[in-house]
Amino acid sequence: MISIVRKLALGLLLAIPAWAGQVNAEALAKQNGASFHWFPVQKTFILVSSSDTLKFAIGLPYASNHGQSIDLARAPELQDGHIWLDSADAASLFKTAAAPSSAVTSSSSAIKSSATAKTAASTKPATPKNETAGTREVKTIVIDPGHGGKDTGAQGKKSNEKDIVLSIGKLLKKELEKEGFNVKMTRDKDVFIELGQRANLANQWDGDLFISLHCNAIDATPERKKQIKGYHVYVLRAPESEEDKAIARRENKVATLYGEKNAKEELSPIEWFKLEARLEKYKQNSYMFTEEMLKAMDGGKIKRQAGGVGGAGFMVLVGALMPAVLFEIGFISNEEDEAYMMTDKGQKDIAERISKAVSTYKSAVHSYRETLGR
Repeated sequence: MISIVRKLALGLLLAIPAWAGQVNAEALAKQNGASFHWFPVQKTFILVSSSDTLKFAIGLPYASNHGQSIDLARAPELQDGHIWLDSADAASLFKTAAAPSSAVTSSSSAIKSSATAKTAASTKPATPKNETAGTREVKTIVIDPGHGGKDTGAQGKKSNEKDIVLSIGKLLKKELEKEGFNVKMTRDKDVFIELGQRANLANQWDGDLFISLHCNAIDATPERKKQIKGYHVYVLRAPESEEDKAIARRENKVATLYGEKNAKEELSPIEWFKLEARLEKYKQNSYMFTEEMLKAMDGGKIKRQAGGVGGAGFMVLVGALMPAVLFEIGFISNEEDEAYMMTDKGQKDIAERISKAVSTYKSAVHSYRETLGR
């Protein structure tokens, strides 16, 4: 996409309006000493200054700054390869960024509250706060064996997803307890738990890491089923492929199938944008754990499927206030993967590998905390 620096002469790099009341976002960033970052797949962009990170999405009348949502007078627009902001929004946002310790008069209550909060922080001594998941030492692990009870999950020739993930979940609990972790399970028997309730339980237990266990599947010809196999680790982020969207819809379908309140199979763009500020707190640690999962699983019987990592709107992860992943252990629709996931040897090996990933993740978090003097 756009590189106004390369396309226009230096004199045209000012925030020239596309029409009355509009300013060029990239040129605006340069004028205010901020960097400009465009993400064409998600249709989002970020303006980063020394003190602020302003996030926007094309077509959505919102912005966020350090987790604070801000209402915009007009949604950003993409026209002829350039991004345009309402001039009033641009003035308010950069006025706020330039004077973080003073209240800014604006029609946006979010901007007022953000500025007021910063003023209060500068005049009152900081009160100690308990560390949140993702920043503290890793102690409590929440294991979520997917499906259960009336919800069998995906079905193979000889097994059901709900049974395989429960067996592996129980073995994983034992392995983690050997390593000294406090371990909780959203279900430890064949019962149905709603998707929303799973994350609620994890939050009640004040978990440090949430691992949702699943088996993948495809509805295809026998030959195709033989070809598609392997494990995949998913984090909660906007999907970048149709395959990731399809997998999320399949896992989310249980909520709509059994009439869960506010159930949906897919998140809308505006819901993703509203989630982004909260996800920012945990996503780096979710990625960190995902890396440890890839290392631990490599060399095992079940290989990576494609790159082994994906992202989509899994409802079971949406409410978890902690680093979280959804692990598709293998394809139950593939006879080879299914056979291995059904054996005692295979289940023990998988559980041990996940446990190893958790332990190395814990060490990585501990090392990082030491560099911060915590």
